[in-house]
Amino acid sequence: MKHCLIVDDSSPIRKVLGRILEDMSIRTSEAETRAEALEVCRSEMPDCIIVDWRLPDGETLEFLSAVRQMDDGTKPTVFYLTSEYDPLRISRAVRCGATTHLMKPFDRDILTQAFSEAGLA
Repeated sequence: MKHCLIVDDSSPIRKVLGRILEDMSIRTSEAETRAEALEVCRSEMPDCIIVDWRLPDGETLEFLSAVRQMDDGTKPTVFYLTSEYDPLRISRAVRCGATTHLMKPFDRDILTQAFSEAGLA
């Protein structure tokens, strides 16, 4: 079973993502902060990560770079979750390690398509 780490400071966003992914037979774990997310990655590198564009304890771009430098850090597909379509911000995230981006608001169909295109579902 694939494992996805959901990193967002919004509990409702984490819960909604978690329910949708679990319905897709993807095991999930959650982190509210950059520090929590890095700890999860150190203990068990997930197959994919969904990370919000802004984290309360540090830059998302620093998080992406830190993950990519870890052992197995090239393994996860990383979805950069954003509420604004800002091509410059998205391209910077990709340069730092994001695979692609997801826009808020999202729904089950959008996630299913994104995960299917990434070979995760």
